[in-house]
Amino acid sequence: MLVEKRKRLLEIITKDAYFREKIILSSGKESDFYIDARLVTLNAEGVTLIAEIVLDMLKGDKITAIGGPTLGADPMVGAFGVISFQSGHPLKTFIIRKEPKKHGKQKQIEGPVLTVQDNIVLVDDVATTGKAFLQSLDVFDQMGLKAKKAVCIVDRNEGAREALAARGCELVSIFDIGEIHKK
Repeated sequence: MLVEKRKRLLEIITKDAYFREKIILSSGKESDFYIDARLVTLNAEGVTLIAEIVLDMLKGDKITAIGGPTLGADPMVGAFGVISFQSGHPLKTFIIRKEPKKHGKQKQIEGPVLTVQDNIVLVDDVATTGKAFLQSLDVFDQMGLKAKKAVCIVDRNEGAREALAARGCELVSIFDIGEIHKK
């Protein structure tokens, strides 16, 4: 079943969200291809498949919280909440703002309170250098929190895995870029 879900998700990515064109990535790097992950994460079938696949990948990790940097993680976080609740194992879900809110409670992490007892996983859509994940780890450091694992839909294999490993966080992905380029 997981194999079929991965196959279908790959079809959605390659058909709807993979573009061969010159583009500047959020990392500042120039690339000759782009994955517009929002075309997958804001697609009802796509985000459901992502949530089911990722939660299946993590089932042995006994996680208690899952979330990540806005905007990449936002749609996925909602799906993780629904799918985890429906499976009888509801998770805390959260979003990390780029900077603390200037009003109200001035929080940088939105969602239920995370504690050092939580087994936290970070998620984002596409990983290149790992910049958004590393910024999330910086926020966690300030709060005394840890994430030992990060998950993305696609790893572009351009340094994110190594950068996260240097911070004690393992990066896993549903796909690596070689699987996308094959199509």
